[in-house]
Order: sequence, then structure tokens, then C-alpha cells
Amino acid sequence: MSIVIIDYGIGNVPAIANMLRRSSIDAEITSDADRIRGAKKLILAGVGAFDAGMEQLEKRGLIPVLREAVLEKHVPILGICLGMQLLMRGSDEGGGTREGLGWIAGRSVRFRSDGPTPLRVPHMGWNEIQPVKQSPLLNRLGDTSRFYFAHSYAVEVEHASDVVANATYGTAFPAIVAHGHVCGVQFHPEKSHRYGRQLLENFAAADFNGC
Repeated sequence: MSIVIIDYGIGNVPAIANMLRRSSIDAEITSDADRIRGAKKLILAGVGAFDAGMEQLEKRGLIPVLREAVLEKHVPILGICLGMQLLMRGSDEGGGTREGLGWIAGRSVRFRSDGPTPLRVPHMGWNEIQPVKQSPLLNRLGDTSRFYFAHSYAVEVEHASDVVANATYGTAFPAIVAHGHVCGVQFHPEKSHRYGRQLLENFAAADFNGC
């Protein structure tokens, strides 16, 4: 089995599976624990609220299975949009008390819209990314890759070394993060045409020592 896309009831995961299949990459959508354990790589996608995302993972009994795969077996995982935020230790969204998966030291915070030129929140639309270090996720993307974003929260990481690329909306924020084999993208590759397809192909092809 190649890539497993986690089915936890949040997000348009069929679009991600379809993009992978168009690149002839084996992908499966499932919440089955044995299928997750047998995956070579995992994708955790999602849209919506942080608390709801963690609640759905918990209700479906997926947190222990994911911890086993990612922390014990070192299976590479790619978090997409909300999925990236769930990789953090927590979020200011909702009550601000629910813990995230905690695999990257950081927190999801709301865009500040109270500056001299208030930002429209959510941040929606195409935006270029600015790489800050080398990563297999960036292979063949070129110097001016553009991706589609739709989010009201962005992550703040504790260690700058975990940032692969930034984007700017009012201020710079992490667009791609990575800590070892745990990776995340704030944008939607499945809506980002050739750039998103290339990034997913990069994730599928990479022999991971780190993102």
C-alpha cells in the first residue's frame, strides 16, 4: 500500500485522492486502523474548526493509531490546511484549550485584522510562497510557485528550523512546515493546479529522512 488519506469526516479528501491518481500514485481514503498501520505515507487533510477536527479524530479512535504509525513506525505524514494545524500543540480557535497532536512545536493563531489596513479574514485566494530552506517537497516547483489558500488561522512555530516556506498576508506566516518526517502545508494542493500536483508528487516520491 502506498498513501493513505485519513477519513475523519472533515474536508474534501476525494479531490486529493483524484489528483494523486491522475499522477498514477496509489492512494486510498480510509479510517480503518489496519490500513493506516500498513501505509507507507499518510495524508491528514481537512477544512473547518480545530476543535471539531480533533473531536472527530478522537471519536473515530484514530489518534492512537496515528501516533503508532507516525511516532513509533516513523511513517511520513503530510497535513493539509486544517490537517497542518492539527499537527501543532494547540490552537487559539474555539475554547483554546483542546490539545492538538503535538508533533510540531507550535500553535495555530488567528490572523490579526486590527492594523492600519485591516485584513480580510479568512485569507482566500492565490499566493506565492517563499522557500527558506531546501526540502524534497519543493522539488521542480521553480522560484515562483503559487498555491490556493483558504484559512482564518495560521501557525506560529517555536523553532524557525521547522519552517520550509513562508507566504505573506499582512505579515509572513508559515506556508510549509516540517519536523523530520512530519510535514504540513497551509494551502490546498488539490486546488492549486500544476503546483499542487507537483507538491503531492514530491511527497509521494520522496525517500524520507525529513521533509
